[in-house]
Amino acid sequence: MPDAPVMPVLILLAGAVILPLVTLVAKRAAAGIALFAAASATAFSVLNMVRVLDEGRIRYLMAGWPPPIGIEYVLDPLSAFVILVINAVALTVLVHARLSVRAEIRGENRDVPYYALVLLMLCGFNGIVATGDFFNLYVWLEISSLALYGLIAAGDRGSPVAAFRYLIMGAIGASFYLLGVGFVFVMTGSLNMADLAAILPHVRTEPPVIVGLVLMVTGMSVKMALFPLHGWLPEAYTRAPSSASALIAPTGTKVGAYVLIRVLFFVFGAEFAARTLPVTSAIGWLAAMAVIYGSVMAIAQKELKRMLAFSSVAQVGYIGIGIGLASPLGIVGAVLHVLNHAVMKALLFLVAGSFRLRLGHSRIDRLDVSVRRKMPWTTAALTVGALSMVGVPPLAGFFSKWYLALGSVQAGNWIFLAVILVSSLLNAVYFFRVIERLYMEKAEKGEAAGGAVSADKAGAAPGTNGVEAAAGDMPPSMLGPVLVLAAALLALGLFNAFLVKGVIMKILPPGLM
Repeated sequence: MPDAPVMPVLILLAGAVILPLVTLVAKRAAAGIALFAAASATAFSVLNMVRVLDEGRIRYLMAGWPPPIGIEYVLDPLSAFVILVINAVALTVLVHARLSVRAEIRGENRDVPYYALVLLMLCGFNGIVATGDFFNLYVWLEISSLALYGLIAAGDRGSPVAAFRYLIMGAIGASFYLLGVGFVFVMTGSLNMADLAAILPHVRTEPPVIVGLVLMVTGMSVKMALFPLHGWLPEAYTRAPSSASALIAPTGTKVGAYVLIRVLFFVFGAEFAARTLPVTSAIGWLAAMAVIYGSVMAIAQKELKRMLAFSSVAQVGYIGIGIGLASPLGIVGAVLHVLNHAVMKALLFLVAGSFRLRLGHSRIDRLDVSVRRKMPWTTAALTVGALSMVGVPPLAGFFSKWYLALGSVQAGNWIFLAVILVSSLLNAVYFFRVIERLYMEKAEKGEAAGGAVSADKAGAAPGTNGVEAAAGDMPPSMLGPVLVLAAALLALGLFNAFLVKGVIMKILPPGLM
């Protein structure tokens, strides 16, 4: 199918436009339309991934107009892989989201704008990754950011402030990126990435180009939530509706990381970014600080979603360390962690959302064995996700850390190696604290403690207040996606070698191979 490369973007965009119109006559159709659009986009993403691995890079000219006048979409193994990860994880989360959205977002037909924003956000993410043009990347960045602000603001009563904070920082980040693009355009006369990769070797040491690159990297570091530009992330992930957190955390920051890899290694070139102007080294050291900072802050949290939010700051750091190593093993570790962390964090945020829906809270100090008995499969899935985050083999999380550790040893960077090892211990501290309560804390003590905590202080989801509590685990529509993600972590770990050799090794930038 010749139009398949652009179909995920068009399907998601069409879904976002059609959804409000269809729900005028079919009020309960919003979730179904969103699910159908996400499933269709995922199917085309699989098709594109297979085609790219078979045929190599695919260039698609919108309406047949060639660049620089027309808009070009480019699918290579890296972009096809990231789009598949985004759409597959989003599809799984949307299957889980129907009851969660109904419980957390109260009000007549409020699920209509929610699902429309979800599709618009996913459309923006797909566009960012697929475009072969710096300016169109900015356009898609703004589209996805506007949708993100709305999704975050749909959460609890603190969510508008969290969304406004992200709006301020996101606007600054996008402005930095656009300003950097302007500097590069003035010196090269082109915004097309393929053209720039050919032109930049002749001008990339010129001061305006260097300033442009630094501005672009700074702007995307805000979007990626790289330390110390992560300030918007903890509140945004905590305050957003549970299903929105489970969508944004696995996908949003990964798109920022993708842009950094694309710009640094595929457009400016690995040699320039790593040695002539050591941008990657700066990213690596900031990422190492992020890993320690995020892990320590996660230990200090008492609420599961907030703990996961700070954990995300650390996990983004792992991807940054891979970029900072600027070596084949480092990039393999970074790209593999994009996939592994997307699955792990989607799973854990869905579990946190399930706790809020069933228990009315996700406070760690109120978890005990009664929760495990009430929700055995959900608890088991959380355990799998936690062990993977710590890096216990054969789960997926072990292998991305393994490649990053190998890359650190190969580069002789013992500090990065120490950071990876220490952070795994810190991960164990805050995740085993949750597991210990679920498996060993007596119910009587937990319930007594929980009774003294108000619903608001407990981090209760709006509108739930434990009213939904009932016998048995979560309903199949919510439990199924959680178990699928948990099984995926085991499968990704067991088939890690096939994944790395068959897919990720084909992603490596030209200068690193």
